Amino acid sequence: MRNSRKIFSGKGKYSFGLMLFLFAVAICTAFGMTGNDDFNIARREVLLRRIGHELLLQSGDSTSRVLPVEKIAENEYRISFEKNLTFQTDYLVNTTRRLLAQDPLARDYIVNVLNCSNTSITYGFAISKNKRNDIVPCKGRVQPTACYMIDVKFEPTHMNGAKSVYLLSGLPFLAFVGFLFFRSVKPQRASNKSLSVQIFTFGSVSFCPQERQLTINKETIDLTGTETRLLLIFALSPNQVIERSRLQKEIWEDEGVIVGRSLDMFISKLRKKLELDPNSNIVVIRGKGYKLEVSA
Repeated sequence: MRNSRKIFSGKGKYSFGLMLFLFAVAICTAFGMTGNDDFNIARREVLLRRIGHELLLQSGDSTSRVLPVEKIAENEYRISFEKNLTFQTDYLVNTTRRLLAQDPLARDYIVNVLNCSNTSITYGFAISKNKRNDIVPCKGRVQPTACYMIDVKFEPTHMNGAKSVYLLSGLPFLAFVGFLFFRSVKPQRASNKSLSVQIFTFGSVSFCPQERQLTINKETIDLTGTETRLLLIFALSPNQVIERSRLQKEIWEDEGVIVGRSLDMFISKLRKKLELDPNSNIVVIRGKGYKLEVSA
């Protein structure tokens, strides 16, 4: 009887070790995909730069530069130009579709052309792997000469999905390991004090950073993570000038990407979401930065 228990115990340890080894192999396989990912993303940036180059040639400009391609968010890039240009909408659509067909990670993507002066969207279209889902408006038009930026947002690739599958499939195993190693530890009593939710109020705006939401005149408006972090800085110091360099440092410094005009774009988005309250607005203080101006 004792021998059989020893054998069972030995088999259990062997099974446990094998499961741990297989899980480690799965994790390494998933993250080993990043090598190909990095190469394809680098190739993507070259293709985006080529789009800018061909657009300049179509505009009759063969001397000015396409500025460095910026990564402004996850799966989103910006093409900028040294000088003003004009473009035909059909040419931009066809050039983008032809060049990004060489990107193995580009399935569906959205292209927006922004005016540099106010980051308003001048033209945009969406391309899908299923051509029936393409959205290409305003064909056959020529845009006036101006300063433009082109933002290209890609649908997340299946590579990231594969990694998520590997990790999620390992969660039950991790729970089992945690149970074996920590079952002898007595659980601590949960605190009766619930976490307080901080609400900022200015004008007729109610801002909840934890929920990433604004409430204005009983209307709820959702915010992105970046918009929430940005507005929180303003909400902590209403009617005070916040330096542009401080905003860039606190929001983007840890992301390791070129900021460029990303700050202006998110300021513009926040302004639109605050439009329902005439007493609250983010204003530009020339040469200094921005200020959340609350008049009531």
